[in-house]
Amino acid sequence: MMTRGEIEAYRRRLQALAARYQGGVSRLRGEASHGLGGDSGGGISDVPAHLADLGNASYEEEMNLTLLETQEQLFEECDAALARIATGAFGLCEECRRPLAAGRLQACPYARHCVACARKLESQAVC
Repeated sequence: MMTRGEIEAYRRRLQALAARYQGGVSRLRGEASHGLGGDSGGGISDVPAHLADLGNASYEEEMNLTLLETQEQLFEECDAALARIATGAFGLCEECRRPLAAGRLQACPYARHCVACARKLESQAVC
């Protein structure tokens, strides 16, 4: 059973992580909204003139969208963990309801499942 002090420490850590991920989401949304522009050809159009430039711009846009998706997911996980703190369910596996190991919470404070249940769920998802 966690003490109030431990739970408060996790709350502060999760709030800091959530703020960091939210900042990343905002920054990546801004970068993603710029599209494939770039006045690399010096002409009127914002579209790169060279195919290699277009390929690089396309790759960067795809990478930014992937990073954006990851940051959004991590923000949502932090938000869900904060909600679990509010309801008193923080630190319990959502599958078996056993307490999560302290090391697991230290490494991943928004963890939802114990290692055994996480492995079981991953093996089911792969099939």
